[in-house]
Parts: sequence; structure tokens; C-alpha cells
Amino acid sequence: MKKPGSLIIFSAPSGAGKTTLVRRLLAENPQMEFSISCCTRAPRHNEVHGKDYYFITPQEFREKIQAGEFVEWEEVYKDHLYGTLHSEVERIRQSGNHVVFDIDVQGGINLKKQFGEEALALFIKPPSVEELRRRLEIRKSDSQDKINLRVEKALHEMSFADNFDHIIINDDLEKAVEQTELAVKNFCSD
Repeated sequence: MKKPGSLIIFSAPSGAGKTTLVRRLLAENPQMEFSISCCTRAPRHNEVHGKDYYFITPQEFREKIQAGEFVEWEEVYKDHLYGTLHSEVERIRQSGNHVVFDIDVQGGINLKKQFGEEALALFIKPPSVEELRRRLEIRKSDSQDKINLRVEKALHEMSFADNFDHIIINDDLEKAVEQTELAVKNFCSD
């Protein structure tokens, strides 16, 4: 069994289903803990500060950048900053748990580069661009313009899938859960 404190990175275009897979993995594996990222966007209707994200202002975020508090950070959209705090990763590792990240594609690549063999990087891919658009529309959390922007960004992000250790196509949720659990189990038992 790999020593506790390994990192499991989930990255995907928005709407590919990575958060659903992360939640399933966490529910079935008590030795894994979610790394809560900071972000500057407003919470969605079902998101909770300190559970899903630490929601902070752009000014607070930039102060944390200046103070060197982030392992990685990214300006995903204009004034929509996301980042992983050193303190969050260390808190989880010190508890003896594996750290699970639900993070954008560039952030996932950055974490994998930093942590190398200590990290397993999983890219969650939608079955098609049409299905991705449908999922984003079902969410009802974005305007049509924002959905179009997310789909455009997803096309770009999918070109980076080969930078990850495994690509999981989320066309059937139970199959994707199975593939995810197998990849994580194999990694954590090396």
C-alpha cells in the first residue's frame, strides 16, 4: 500500500462529470479527503463555502498569490481565479489521508508537474461535445453565452488529455466509476 499522502488529481472540461466521480470516490474511500480550492466566482445554488470551495474576493486571492500561499493557481476566466492552498494540501497529508483534487485542466497539469510520481492525474472526458453542451444546459447555472464559452474552452482543454496518466470517458457513469476506482486502487497499492 502506497504511504498516505498521495495526490489524486481529477481534471476535465466543465460538465464532463468529474465532480460526480470525485464525490463517489470520496464516499467509498474514507482514507481520501477532498482538497478545497479557493475561487473568486460566486457560489452556485448548491455550493457551500468551506466545503465545495473557499469563496474569496479577487483582491483576497491576489494577496494570497503575493504571499506565496498557493501550490498552483490559474485565472480560468477574466477575474475568475482558482487555486490550491499549500496549507490545504499539507493539512490533508499530515492527517494521513490521500489528497483528492477536483481541478481545472491547466491546474491538473501544473500539480502533476510539481508532484510527479506522488500524484495520479486522471482526465475525465465527455463522450462528445454535443453531450457536454447538453449537460451544461441541464445544470441551468449558466447563460447560453457562458455555455458557449465553456464548450469552446472544453475543445481546447481536451487537446491536453494526453498529459494525464489515465483518460476516463464518462459516457456511462457506473463504468466511469469502476474505471476510476481501479486506476486509484492500482496507484495507491504500488
